[in-house]
Amino acid sequence: MNSVSRRYVVAALSLVALGLASAVHPQSNPPADVSVTLFQNVRIFDGKGASLSALSNVLIKGNIIERISTEPIAAEPGMTVIAGNGRTLMPGLIDAHWHAMLIRPNPVQAVAGDIGYNNIAAGAEATDTLMRGFTTVRDVGGPVFGLKSAIDSGIIAGPRIFPSGAFITVTSGHGDFRQLSELPRTIGGMLSRMEQIGGSMVADSPDEVRVRVREQLMQGASQIKLTAGGGVSSPFSPIDASTFTEAELRAAVEAADNWGTYVTVHAFTPAAIQRSIAAGVKCIEHGFLMDETTAKLIAEKGMWLSLQPLPEELRQGFPEGSVQRAKADEVWPGIARTYELAKKYKIKTAWGTDVLFSQALAQKQGAILASLVRWYSPAEALAMATGTNAELLAMSGKRSPYLGKLGVVEQGALADLLLVDGNPLENINLIADSAKNFKVIMKDGKIYKNTLGG
Repeated sequence: MNSVSRRYVVAALSLVALGLASAVHPQSNPPADVSVTLFQNVRIFDGKGASLSALSNVLIKGNIIERISTEPIAAEPGMTVIAGNGRTLMPGLIDAHWHAMLIRPNPVQAVAGDIGYNNIAAGAEATDTLMRGFTTVRDVGGPVFGLKSAIDSGIIAGPRIFPSGAFITVTSGHGDFRQLSELPRTIGGMLSRMEQIGGSMVADSPDEVRVRVREQLMQGASQIKLTAGGGVSSPFSPIDASTFTEAELRAAVEAADNWGTYVTVHAFTPAAIQRSIAAGVKCIEHGFLMDETTAKLIAEKGMWLSLQPLPEELRQGFPEGSVQRAKADEVWPGIARTYELAKKYKIKTAWGTDVLFSQALAQKQGAILASLVRWYSPAEALAMATGTNAELLAMSGKRSPYLGKLGVVEQGALADLLLVDGNPLENINLIADSAKNFKVIMKDGKIYKNTLGG
């Protein structure tokens, strides 16, 4: 190959690499004409406090909250003006435990079904998620990178997605949905169907864990998810089982830390949680069977606990007599106790739903958030699903897919906003009926719903 040909090949390969990188990390080009929106006479829940502001005016320029003032802000030609008339302006909601690819399919469809169909179904559900007022989700397991790219590039409407990529599990762990006929596993052999589609990846040594973590980071993961103990929905992972060894967990933590981000783990039991803490994990998902000693340890270490007030409908969705139903019956009584321990020891607590395999239950996403009033005031619950969850997202550092501050209504923050017909700090059930009560839904400065005109 002569030098001219070699230069052409290098240039072509560079363009291919650039195209692949753009597909994984799409770059948004600023519009030629920056949109401007003015909310007039709104009372603000800022995502942090316990009360609403005085009547205020909020100016959005592009995707940024440019100005908040109790004094009038003059409307100008070309500006979209929305008359709040005393309604509540609040941050878009954030669900910190979501599985965008696992809402509409059943378990068999999710693993063995046509991936094209599953992606289209997930896209439709993503649009519904945004229209329920959830402008951001932290996706903690599933082949979601393509869906995220489609949303970010404007092909479909949906929430911001902080993706974990594939669940990383061990043989027989939570997230191992292979059939017994697929055993024995050959190290370095052909990938199973669930691995081929990027749903979950099996790793049975520290070296394998490093590879699988780095693969998710290469694809754009903002944080890494491992399953450190048994789970309800997986058929071959007993609840009491601790799966990864400390060395394996530590390998994941080291790989994530090298990229400036963190590991979160699925864990129910004290043993699974304490082993994860020893390995340097930063966030525990669920923790529903923890004891007081473990709760104290989480608090002392300043770790995050990502909790979910799982509804009864989710437990009852598992067939009576099934292994999954028996495990759900074991876990569910621990939910209330875990919330009580989180409050008692002032643990940094995030909120999510963990809806799986049920479009009908996903439609109750707002109602699941409202159910937090069993333990928290409406203001505390809404702060958890906005400003507090945004603090957890910020742990991704430079691996965050989105530049800017989320979860708050303040000058300079990203314009993810809801205009609510009423005061959700007095009646949190307003958020359970988004179709009726969310008059405006804005994400990244773009209005996706506006029933008031302007």
